[in-house]
Order: sequence, then structure tokens, then C-alpha cells
Amino acid sequence: MLGVDPGTALLGYGIIEDGDRPTLHAFGALATESTAAMPARLSYLFDAVTGLIQDHRPDVLAIEQLFFARNVTTAIAVGQARGVVLLAAARSGVSVAEYSPSEVKHAIAGYGKAGKRQMQEMVRIILGLDDVPRPDDAADALAIALCHAQTAPFLARTGQSP
Repeated sequence: MLGVDPGTALLGYGIIEDGDRPTLHAFGALATESTAAMPARLSYLFDAVTGLIQDHRPDVLAIEQLFFARNVTTAIAVGQARGVVLLAAARSGVSVAEYSPSEVKHAIAGYGKAGKRQMQEMVRIILGLDDVPRPDDAADALAIALCHAQTAPFLARTGQSP
């Protein structure tokens, strides 16, 4: 599964395989040029996410639901990045699972208001890594993928969809 933490400056991704213990396949971040026009940045992100999907063939793409913070400009930029990620998934025939930030925190740390450091440490522990994944956007993307890995079986048993 491919977890994505969308952003127009930096888009984090994490690819895991589910099993008795989730296995890390890849993680990182896609950076866009801050001086590039927004359409060019979004085009780059679409192509890069499409490439990740083609290279890794995930069964599902997990992404956080958009929430409105105090900074409306940031929310709009994240919404634009989410849009191109969702389009890349749809064009590639990959199903999408969306989770709220509190659902991700609850699934990974057991507490819906867990802090960033606590989440990063739990990602490290769950994946059996020596260090917390960097950059933060990649750790967040892995948390989203792990959330889906832990949540999807329950939802399937109860007849719900993510």
C-alpha cells in the first residue's frame, strides 16, 4: 500500500506491505521548485505519483482527508496536491482510502491527539527501524499507510469501506 502526505512544496510517500508485521518497501518525499508556477508543480507531482504507482503497484493508496486549519492558503495548496494524487490513483486504477488525522493518530499511537514526535516514534517501532524516517512528510505518509493496514481488516469484517 502507498501512503501519501500531500503538499505542494513537499509530498511525502511511504510504501509498505501488510502482513503479520508490516514490511517497509520505500519512503521519501517529492519536492517541487518553490519558484515554479503552481500548474507546473502540480504536473510534476501527478507524474511522480503516477510513477510511484507504476513502479510499486500498490493495491491501495491511503491519504489523509483534508481538514481546514487556521491557514486557509495552506489548506488550499494541500487540497490541490490531494487532487492530483487522487487523479493519479484513479487514472492508474488504484483504490483510495481516506482517513482523518485523528483516525491516523488513533490507529498508530492509540490516542487521537498524539503529538508529531510520538507518531514518528511509533512508526519507527512498528516498522522496526533504527531511526525515525525523514523527512517528517515521509514519516507522516508511512503513518497513513500503517493506519490503513491496521484499519482495513476491521472495516472489511464489519462490511464498511475506508
